Amino acid sequence: MSSAPVTGPELERVVTFLKSLCVELDTSIEPNTPNPHLNMILHVLQSHSEGRLVSPSSIVAAAGVPYATATRKLTELKDTGLLEQRPRTKSGKSFSLHPSAALLDQFSQLADRIDRLARTSFGGQPDKDEDENYYYGGSYQSTRATIVPPSALPQPLKLSGGLRILVHGDPTFMVMDNLKRQFEQLVGTNIHQRAFSIDRLREEALRNSERSKSRYDLIAVDLPWLGEFVEKGVIRPLSDVMDISRLDPADFHTAGWRAAHWDERPYGVPSQTTPELMFYRKDWFAAEGLEPPITTDAVIEAARHFHDPRRGRYGVAWNAARGTALGHTFMMTCAAFGQPIVDLPKMAGGYDADHLGHRAFHPTINTDRALDAADYLMQLLEFSPPDILSMSWYERVRPYASGKVAMAYGYTLLAPYFELDDSCSAHGNTGYLPHPHGPEGAPIAPVGGYVFCIPSNLAEDRLSDTIEALVAFTSPGAQKLYAQSGSRTAPRYSVGADPEVRRLSPIFELVDQMSWRDELQFWPRPPVPQISDIIRICGHELHDMLRGIVSPRAALDRAQARAEDIMKQQVT
Repeated sequence: MSSAPVTGPELERVVTFLKSLCVELDTSIEPNTPNPHLNMILHVLQSHSEGRLVSPSSIVAAAGVPYATATRKLTELKDTGLLEQRPRTKSGKSFSLHPSAALLDQFSQLADRIDRLARTSFGGQPDKDEDENYYYGGSYQSTRATIVPPSALPQPLKLSGGLRILVHGDPTFMVMDNLKRQFEQLVGTNIHQRAFSIDRLREEALRNSERSKSRYDLIAVDLPWLGEFVEKGVIRPLSDVMDISRLDPADFHTAGWRAAHWDERPYGVPSQTTPELMFYRKDWFAAEGLEPPITTDAVIEAARHFHDPRRGRYGVAWNAARGTALGHTFMMTCAAFGQPIVDLPKMAGGYDADHLGHRAFHPTINTDRALDAADYLMQLLEFSPPDILSMSWYERVRPYASGKVAMAYGYTLLAPYFELDDSCSAHGNTGYLPHPHGPEGAPIAPVGGYVFCIPSNLAEDRLSDTIEALVAFTSPGAQKLYAQSGSRTAPRYSVGADPEVRRLSPIFELVDQMSWRDELQFWPRPPVPQISDIIRICGHELHDMLRGIVSPRAALDRAQARAEDIMKQQVT
């Protein structure tokens, strides 16, 4: 069997070791010859683990040989399929380099062998009874020290009136509220947290930006809002006010950290990274001899199989409520069928959502793939609970938790509803999958969640203490505490790899694996400035489709026309 991939911090650890070893060899033995292939591979792997883009010039410089030789060796790496080239501009003349799946797999196996050699040579013989799936990251995770609890700040925060935070009213932020007393002791001041529903949260954040001084020190920003909030001056770039290295960016899941950027500048810190997955009753599937549903066709077949309204059992639950809820569902279903809902540039492994500033976008709502996505939702409707058209974020998980539904689309932050309640039928019987994909799609776990941002109109005399609070609330120790208190979101690799955290839920290890396989993606919800309006439009027009008022094609045409008008108005 192939070894499991090395995850973020483990990848960096192995790469750092090999780079240090090369330096020792190169400087201790004369004469010697540089190994440009290895030098370039280590450079691209280290950049991958840290979420940094690699340009052709930087990788050539890292080769350690003359330019012409390095260029030739780089071509050899690309020709053998170890590196992928992804366009950074529409013309394709500018591109970045990334490790391919083949390189990541080979390096994972190499890490396994390096560890075994090291243990044999310096630390005793390998255990004959160890699992055959042993791999470097697994060994490291099983023996690593656990993350220590967060400690009190050296100096208490001196914020007049206490620390003021605006958040979403979801389970993770409610966990933070439950820990308020503990965190007040850590930061040395009172904490005032206001929580709103998703639409009201956005309205309050925009309204707050119009005030002369912000009422909040930190605001939680849903990832798709980032472009809008930057363009409207709601939030300020963190790199202007703090040393970003204090956050340890390489420890964040790559997709979550990249989603906190606009025009390659960080504007927020992931407070929760929660992909939307397919929850399914693994005990029901096993009893019926059915495989987990990894494709949309398999979802329909399984939903049909389990759907039995006379017994109060239904096939699938999902976000179908009018407006924002259904708009998000359609957007992510389009991604499962292989396309975004605006014309993002295509790149290896998906679409480029990293470079969205300074260009206009065109909605892609009435395409053939979008029509396939809409038809899929119409099929889901047939095997859904009777109240599906009013079902949104939490309503879809409740019938799943109680044993009335075989499958449900849901964010990991909703898993505590059944993971922490052993009276639920779904407790201990749930499997988790990336979004089942259509014929032209691929397995994707659309990244959701929030980043903590600093309002642009925050009073300057509150800024330095707010930064200290931001670092404290997003630290590994704090994130681990949230997980131990019931949260099922872990933005950091180190938290997901902590042995104590992993024992809490299978979600943490699965999300790490999805991140490593590049299945965690944020392009399904592209943060273009007009995205909230587009989501709302799709959620209204497709609701009419689900109610049978208009055909799928008519609903998409109407949504396309309205989205085009919105984008033209905001451009002008």
